[in-house]
Amino acid sequence: MSDTAPIRVLLAEDEAPTRELLVELLTKFGHAVVADVGSGAEALAQARIVKPDVMLLDVHMPDGSGVEVARQIATELPDVAVVLITADETLSVRNEDVPGLSTIMMLPKPTPPQMLDSQIRMAAQQARAFAQARQDATDLKAQLEARKVIERAKGILMRRTGCSEPEAYRILQRSSQDRSMPMVAIAQAVLDSEPGVGSRS
Repeated sequence: MSDTAPIRVLLAEDEAPTRELLVELLTKFGHAVVADVGSGAEALAQARIVKPDVMLLDVHMPDGSGVEVARQIATELPDVAVVLITADETLSVRNEDVPGLSTIMMLPKPTPPQMLDSQIRMAAQQARAFAQARQDATDLKAQLEARKVIERAKGILMRRTGCSEPEAYRILQRSSQDRSMPMVAIAQAVLDSEPGVGSRS
């Protein structure tokens, strides 16, 4: 989702008049309500389909708690932010209560419109930041793994051909260019051709 795109919100509120009001408010603030439902089960089902940026959930619904829905979302769609609304002033929920979820926030019910808008925007921003951090960590791990494979392949080529380390690197580089394949794929092929080496991690 780009910073200028509307925030895609899934709303779960069992009271129809309140739900209609919230849809109207969210739309007024420029958000895209991708689904509005009246139960936790429907919220989960729709979330799996539409994959919203933010889920706005009533804590108390006929078929269970919005917190339980949040826990299920943490398992299936951890990049989705969850904003809970409740009239119970004694209730509080923290990120530690729903491990694995990017962002979870709690709002009073009824919620002042400006607060609703700002919290949804903040939740979406935090969720994007967490998702980017996770992606960066995954990319870094892949880069480190690729570097390990290339280093091992260079060692094999140096031993086989008597070439220097820069020359072994250039062999891999040229093969990568000639075959239009990533260098790590060429390096892995070198490892796989070495008896007893390709199978080691």
